[in-house]
Amino acid sequence: MSKKRRLSPSEEFEIMKMVLDKFLWLGFGIMAFGLWVSLVSTFMDGVWYMAAGAIVLFAFMYIIVNEYEFIRY
Repeated sequence: MSKKRRLSPSEEFEIMKMVLDKFLWLGFGIMAFGLWVSLVSTFMDGVWYMAAGAIVLFAFMYIIVNEYEFIRY
């Protein structure tokens, strides 16, 4: 028998929110850095960073959609 503690759905949701919040900050930070790079350097260098930030945010969206069941009306 496993001695691991089982989490309630609300506890699991709170932990998932904390983890996914880090994805949001990371994606936003990378995109903001890309904007800064595009302003001080060549535009295409910044675009690559902004694309990387967008990929992180799309990964965030993918995790949310697959992890939680949404009620469709």
